Amino acid sequence: MRVLVVYCHPVPESFCAAVRDAALDAIAAKGCEARLVDLYAENFDPVMRDGERREYNERAPTDPALAEHIAHLKWAEAIVFVYPTWWYGLPAMLKGWLDRVWAKDVAFALDSGGRITPLMGHIRKIAVVTTCGAPRWWSHIVGHPGRKTILRGIRALCAKRCKTLFLAHYLMDASTPRSRETFLGQVRHKLRTF
Repeated sequence: MRVLVVYCHPVPESFCAAVRDAALDAIAAKGCEARLVDLYAENFDPVMRDGERREYNERAPTDPALAEHIAHLKWAEAIVFVYPTWWYGLPAMLKGWLDRVWAKDVAFALDSGGRITPLMGHIRKIAVVTTCGAPRWWSHIVGHPGRKTILRGIRALCAKRCKTLFLAHYLMDASTPRSRETFLGQVRHKLRTF
C-alpha cells in the first residue's frame, strides 16, 4: 500500500516528530511504501490568495507550488496525518494545505448545480495521530473539530468504505516520559495493524 504521511509541526525536536517517526517505522514494518510531506520543513504557503480563490470553483489549482502535493494525493492509497491539536482543531498550516490542495478537479468535481462528486476513491484508509493539551472528556465536549474535519469531511471524498483510525495523546501539556513512550507504542502497534 502507498501511504502518504502529512506531518505538521514547526519544532523539529517536538514530540510530534517522534510520533511521525513512529508512524513511518510502523508503515515500513508493514511493508508499505511511504512518502512524507513535512509542511513546515517545506515552508508550505497555506494562504489562499485572492486570485486563487476567484478561480477555486472553476478549475484545479494552477499554482506550480501545489503540483507536487497534488501528485502525492493521486499516488496515495492511504493517508496518515500527524499534527498537534491546537484550540481543538488543525494547525493553520495543515488547514491551509487542505484548503489549497484538496481542491476542485483534484479531490472533487463540482457540477453547475453545486453537486460534489468525490475524486479520491483510490484512498482507502485515513489515520489521524495527534496530541491534545486538553483531556479526552473535554475534547469530546468541545466536539473534536479537527478530527471531524479529516475523518468526516476529507473522508467523504475518499473510497466509499474508507477505513479510519484516530489516535490522540491527551493531556499533552502534563505528559510524562512514560505516557509519551506508551503512546508511541500504541502508534506503532495500531498503524501496523491498520
